[in-house]
Parts: sequence; C-alpha cells; structure tokens
Amino acid sequence: MQNLTRADLWSLEQYAEQRPAFRFRVLEHKKNRHVQLGPHAILHFEDRLTVQYQIQEMLRIERIFEPRAIVEELEAYNPLIPDGSNLKATFLIEYEDQTERQQALAGLIGVEDRVWLRVAGQEPVFAIADEDMERENEQKTSAVHFLRFEFTPAMIGALTAGAQLAAGIDHPNMLVQLDPLPAATREALLADMGD
Repeated sequence: MQNLTRADLWSLEQYAEQRPAFRFRVLEHKKNRHVQLGPHAILHFEDRLTVQYQIQEMLRIERIFEPRAIVEELEAYNPLIPDGSNLKATFLIEYEDQTERQQALAGLIGVEDRVWLRVAGQEPVFAIADEDMERENEQKTSAVHFLRFEFTPAMIGALTAGAQLAAGIDHPNMLVQLDPLPAATREALLADMGD
C-alpha cells in the first residue's frame, strides 16, 4: 500500500462536506479489522483507509491547515500503513476501572512483544512493537501500543491459498488464543498482503 500524501487529503472545508459519508465508509471497513483478544485486549488492524481517516480527524480536531503541519501528521501516521509483507495494528489494553487498569498494566510489562499471529501450519509471528518510541517503563506498560507483524513469502502464500489465521497473546499474565480468526477478518487482512 502506498503512503498517503497531501494530495490524498481533503481540505478542512472539503472534509466537513465529505465527513459523514467517509466516516460511515470507514466504520463499515473497520468492522472486520478488529480482533478482541480476551476481555481486556483488542487489535485494530490499520491500512491506508483507516490511517487516512485518523489523519483527517486529527486535522479537523486540531484545525490544522498549514502545509508543514499537515506533512508532520502524514509523517507520524504513514508508518501505520502495511507495506505488503506485514500487518500493522494498534494494540489496546482496556480496563474500565482506573485502579484495576493501573494494577494490570504493572503486571503486563512486555505484553506488546508477546502478541502473535499465526498462519496455519507455520510458526507464530510475534509483534515488533513501538518502533516510534518506547511506551513502557520499569513500573508499567502503556495501554496503547503500535505493532508490526512481518510475514515470510511462504506465510503469505499459504494465506493466499486459504490457510487459516490465528491470533493470541503469550504473556504470563495474559494468555489468550483465538484460532481461527473469523473468515471475514482473515479476508480483510489478506487484502493488506502483497503488492
């Protein structure tokens, strides 16, 4: 998938007109791109459309219209677009109660490195996490991480040929497995692979 450029974005005025229809389109698109891993973890798989939506929303909320500031948003978000051999996801750890969340995050240090995807018959692919910045410290991990899953050509070939895809977390304090992922999710993610 190609990175987004300024030419791919609407001006604030144009986006105000396009937003209701575009938002509906993106929300429909996202339905098959999220994976609930147990009661407290979610993977939101990103692609060019979801990233475009995030950028447009940031420009709208922050009232950004200056060219340099728009380029900075593009530079911040374009790394979330898969580039053919990988899947990219936002990983969220969610607890409604703040005290429970703080305790859980303290016990989940390193969880972002233990999230995996597995093509049937292949070894699991563990996430490469937070390439933009460190999101944990000695006391706790963050509730939000950005993950990249790199696949071999053989794995991509197997997926293309119909192999199932599974996901999970292999952390002592969060053991989860979803095998297989729903067919609609697998198909949505397969569209991110290849040229």
